[in-house]
Amino acid sequence: MAHAAGGPLGQGETPTVRIARGERRSTMLWQVLSAVALLAMGGIHLYLAMWGGTGGLLGNLFILNALGGLVLAIAVVITRGQLLVISTVLGLLFLAGTLAALVLALTVGLFGIESSLDYELAPTTLVVETVGTIVLLITTAMVLRRR
Repeated sequence: MAHAAGGPLGQGETPTVRIARGERRSTMLWQVLSAVALLAMGGIHLYLAMWGGTGGLLGNLFILNALGGLVLAIAVVITRGQLLVISTVLGLLFLAGTLAALVLALTVGLFGIESSLDYELAPTTLVVETVGTIVLLITTAMVLRRR
């Protein structure tokens, strides 16, 4: 067996460089998937605010949600070390909080706003936010494990 530098392994040596690079690539894949989930969630909210007929205070909050998703998506991809931990945890909390708000609006109402799965993109949003929360949960666990 050869190590990452290309030479044979000596007795008792392990291919730590290769494992570290593979783990870094694997984590980056999950970071990109997390960013895509945050962008998709933000994109849905931006669409609903701009073209989906959601206006007023809720429309403004949807635009802020889209901006928050964009900022967190960028942070999840470009940060390293302790900032990556913070970025993934914040991204997870942000997406899970958005999912919780949707579930509350669909069931008991939230701040006087009641939603329905009949509304535009409500089922899609439910799926995107659920899958995104799971993806960010996995990414956060991987990043925390690497520390």
